[in-house]
Amino acid sequence: MTDAAISLQSAADQKAIAAIRAKNAVWRRILRDPAAALAAAFLVVIVAVAVLAPWIAPHDPYASNMRLRFCPPMGARCPTFLLGADNQGRDMLSRIMFGLQATLGMGVIAVLVGGGLGALIGLSAAYFRRLDTPLMRLVDVLLSFPSILFGLAIAAVLGTGLFSLVIALSVASVPSIARIARGAAQSIMQQEYMEAGRAVGLGDGALIWRYLARNCWPTILIYMTLQLGQAILLGAALSFLGLGAQPPTAELGSMASDGRKFLQIAPGVSTFPCAAIFLVVLAFNVLGDALRDALDPKLRQ
Repeated sequence: MTDAAISLQSAADQKAIAAIRAKNAVWRRILRDPAAALAAAFLVVIVAVAVLAPWIAPHDPYASNMRLRFCPPMGARCPTFLLGADNQGRDMLSRIMFGLQATLGMGVIAVLVGGGLGALIGLSAAYFRRLDTPLMRLVDVLLSFPSILFGLAIAAVLGTGLFSLVIALSVASVPSIARIARGAAQSIMQQEYMEAGRAVGLGDGALIWRYLARNCWPTILIYMTLQLGQAILLGAALSFLGLGAQPPTAELGSMASDGRKFLQIAPGVSTFPCAAIFLVVLAFNVLGDALRDALDPKLRQ
C-alpha cells in the first residue's frame, strides 16, 4: 500500500470517527429537554417494573377470588388492591405489571428483529445497486398491506398467541425501516471516505460495517424508537381483537378487551390497561422526537 493510499485511508478513518463521535453529546441534549428527560425517566421506571414484576408485584396476577370481583381501587373489601380487582377478583395492579412485561417484550423483540432485517435490506439496496430495484419493490409490496392484515393472516396460519403476534409485528416493521435505512445510506454512499475505502482495497463487508452502518445508525435508531411505540400500539390492538395473548395471560391489549364488557359497572378494568398503553406509547414518541432533534444537525441550528 502506497503512502498516499495510507494517508487517504487515515483521513477517511478520521472523518468517519469524527462523524460517530459527534453523536456522543446526544443524551446531554436530551436531558436538557424537560419533556424528553421525563419520558426517558418514565420509560426506565416502566422497564424496571416490567422486568422485576415477578418479585415486586403485590399479588399473584392469576389468583382469582370471586368474592373480590369488581372491587374498587383500595375498596373496603380489598384495601391492598391499589387499582381494584377485575371480573375474576384478580389484582389489577399486579396484572398490569405483568402485562407491561408481555407488551413491552413483544414490542422490543418485534422492532429489533424487524428493524434489523429492514436495516439490512435498506443498506444492501443502497450499497449493491443491482439489488436496489428488486429489494425496494419487495418493500413496496409489504407496505401495500395493512399491518392488521398481517396479523390476521399469520394468526390464520400459526394460530393466535404471542409468538404469532411478534412475527406479525416484526414483518410490519420491516418495510418502513428499510426505506429509512436506504435513504440514509444513499447519502453516505456519496461521501469521499467511501471512495477512499474502496481505493485502499477494503472489502464490501468492511465498508458496509465501518462506514455505512456506523454512520446510518442515528437515523435508524430514531425511527426504531418511534416504531417501538407504534409496534406496542399495534400489538395491543391485535391483542384487543383476540389475535395476541390468550386468557389468562396478562397482556395490556387483551386486558383492555376483557374489561370492555364491564365499562358501566367497573370502568377501571379496561381503562387502567388502556392508560398504561397510552403513557408508554406517548413516552416512546416523545423520546423519539427528542432523539431526532438531537441527532439532526439541521434541527440543532
